Parts: sequence; structure tokens; C-alpha cells
Amino acid sequence: MLSSIIKKGLLSNNPLTRIPRYASTSGQQTVLVVLYEGGDAGKRNKNILGCVENALGLPKWIKENNLENRLKLVVTSDKQGENSVVEKTLPEASVVISQPFWPCYLDNKRIDKAKNLKLAITAGVGSDHVNLEAACKRGITVAEVSGSNVVSVAEHVVMQMLALVRNFIPAYKQVINGEWDIAQIADKARDLENKHIGTVAAGRIGLRVLQRLKPFNVHLHYYDKFRLDKSIEKDLNVKYHSNVESLVKECDIVTINCPLHPETEHMFNKKMISLMKKGSYLVNTARGKIIDRDALVDAIKSNHLEGYAGDVWYPQPASKDHPWRSMPRHAMTPHYSGTTLDAQARYAAGVKEILENWLNGRPQREEYLIVDKGRVVSNAYTEGDATKGHSGNK
Repeated sequence: MLSSIIKKGLLSNNPLTRIPRYASTSGQQTVLVVLYEGGDAGKRNKNILGCVENALGLPKWIKENNLENRLKLVVTSDKQGENSVVEKTLPEASVVISQPFWPCYLDNKRIDKAKNLKLAITAGVGSDHVNLEAACKRGITVAEVSGSNVVSVAEHVVMQMLALVRNFIPAYKQVINGEWDIAQIADKARDLENKHIGTVAAGRIGLRVLQRLKPFNVHLHYYDKFRLDKSIEKDLNVKYHSNVESLVKECDIVTINCPLHPETEHMFNKKMISLMKKGSYLVNTARGKIIDRDALVDAIKSNHLEGYAGDVWYPQPASKDHPWRSMPRHAMTPHYSGTTLDAQARYAAGVKEILENWLNGRPQREEYLIVDKGRVVSNAYTEGDATKGHSGNK
């Protein structure tokens, strides 16, 4: 059900909160917030901040900070089609807040339409739903709440590895279906210990995955554009690979933890997947578009890969007939790894901080900035457009 919340508010003019070289905003600004529907759970649980019903806590924040005359808040889940709330609101929006779990794709067409857009905020981590190249050209600031859900995602990665290796999903289905066939489950159930496990990227999430895997007595591997400090490599006893191809050839399990941008789009295509060890597993909680959809299905059906798990799809939400839903030996979930209740509290607070800094003309935290002053400033991204192909589901 479509939900829309519109609020107005007033910002304090205390000059002590201002930094002269950053211009503060004046007049009423429209903030378009695109979130998923909370349904009964969202109405019952006010800690589900990432849904329309609770709106990141922004209505309460606006009221408590007397922002009624400075902000016009439009909160909606309606993002598809020319008559959607998103399309109707974009021309007046100064700020668009979206999230990876229910992304509002800001492609070139939408950015052209949003003539007043100055700031795009990701409530969470991952700003690939924004055409960064177009944002650079327009001088639109793109920011995300870096670090807000890295623990949440890292834990999800380990959980899904265990679900695959221990053959948990078929075992669970036996219980639900009233069955008891131990041999059928044990046929593909293995230990995690002594397996070679590699992460593609060892940034905030990838490093935490490695740290959580160390107690399992596994052999750790990683690839990243930026090599870890020698002391960290020694502590984790992790092997560095200078390219992804080298890593996938050695590993029994590969986990993808890099952002989506033009350099990583379809990185795991038919050729890359063919280099993986026969019978290996692939876990992807990064972005669905990093993997070639059909090449993955073929690899699972041909038994080249033993299993696949992840929570990311492209586009999102995934269509009912998405082939990953029905392929064998998967442990897929909807995209929720980074939106636990703990993570939601963190990224909701981060969104408010970014908005407050913008309103007061204060600089943003460097680690939050993806695009600033017409250029990509985050080492995790490259300038370009990763939004193409989403049009069936904006």
C-alpha cells in the first residue's frame, strides 16, 4: 500500500553552527524519501526505521528540531512508472533519500528531471543506484552512511556460507515437510574447517568477514585494489592475490564484498565463473549486477558450482520469475543483510547527520562522501553509470 507523509519545518539560524565557506540552505526544501513498505510489522515495530511507516525517524526529528518551515518531507514506496510519487516529486526535490533494499534508481533521465536536486543520500551503504557520472556533471553531492551496516552484512555472509556448506536449506525443508532422510542431507553436508575461502575486496565488510572466519580454522585469501597492512595479513594468516582470477582458482568458497561500479559490473561472467573450482560455492551480498545472471544459473545447473547464496538481485525488488529464485542449491534471501534493527538505527542516525550538515552549511564526514564538488571522492567507486538495465523496475 502506498504511504505518503508530508511535513514542514524551521531551522535554527544560530550563526555558531555555520561554516562560512559552505553555503547553508534557505527557503523550504523538498526531501523525497523512498523506502520499502512496512505493513503490519512496520506499524507494530517502530524500530523498523527503514520503512515508509517509520520514515527513518525523520518526521519526529523535524518536529523536535523545529524544522517545519525549512523542510517538506515526502515519504513513499511508489517509485515505478510515470505517474508514481517519485516521478511527480522529482522536479521539486532538493534531496533524494533512498536505500539499497528498495532503491530509487537515479539514472540520467531522472537526474535531468530533478532540476533542483542537490543531494542524494543512501540510507545504508552502496550508492550504485545513482548515476555517478551524471551526478558529477550536475554537481550533485552523493553521500551514504559508510560503516552503518558492515557488521550486519559480514555476519550475513558467514551465515550463508554455513547454510550452503552444511546443506541447511534442504535439511530445514525436510523438517517442514515431515520428512527424515539423513543420507539425503549428509550427501552434500561438509565442514567449513580447512576450506580455502577468499573475499573479493577486503574493505569495511570484506575485512570483517575475514576476521569472523579466522576462528573456523580455514585458509583465508583476499583480493583488493588496496593491499591490507602487513600486520593485518600476518594476524589473519591471509594470502593476498593480485587479481580475482588467481583467487577464484584456489578457493572452495568465494565471497563478493566490493561495490558495484563500471569496473565490477558483471565481473563474475561466464569466463570468471568457469575459472572457479568445480564444486565450489559463491556468496554475494554486494550487488546482484556484479554477477552475470544467466551465467550463474548455467554454472549451478551444470554442477560446476555446488551452491550459491546472497541477498542481492538486479533490479530490486526481484521479479517473481527471476531465475535465481528457482535454480537448484541456492540459499538466497531478499536484500536484508544490511537492514537489521541495529543497522537501521545506525543508518537513520547517519541520514539525519548528513541532512543537518547540509541544512547548516557544514561539511560532511569524508567517509560519507561518494561524489562531492563534481568528482568521485571515494576510493571504493569509479565515475560512471551502473544504473542501466533497471527500467523494468525503478
